[in-house]
Amino acid sequence: MSKLRHVALIVSDPEASAAFYEKAFGMTRCGTARRGIYMTDGMMNLALLKKEGEKERLGVFHFGMWVEDLDKAEKAIQGAGGSYLTGRPTSPNSFYEAKYRDPDGIVFDVTHTGWAGAKQ
Repeated sequence: MSKLRHVALIVSDPEASAAFYEKAFGMTRCGTARRGIYMTDGMMNLALLKKEGEKERLGVFHFGMWVEDLDKAEKAIQGAGGSYLTGRPTSPNSFYEAKYRDPDGIVFDVTHTGWAGAKQ
């Protein structure tokens, strides 16, 4: 079974948001992103990504599913009406993911290697 292990939020100030999630929920920092900070509760990863450009809106950006087999998951996603968007892990040690859209156009990530701070 696939597991929800990653949620990405677009925020105005990743540092201020990280401080909030540390104080409010006891989350801890587990890494940095090109445009933000990764937080964890020990099971889930929360990416706090700085807003870029006028088209992005503050709030939920995408979510991520951790799967056993990326190729098998891709077939299931496409068979259910989803579509490939971009990306593919380049090494077995990568935390990078492949991005897809569901039939409504909602973006989600799929990984077979997980995210820093998340547990299978």
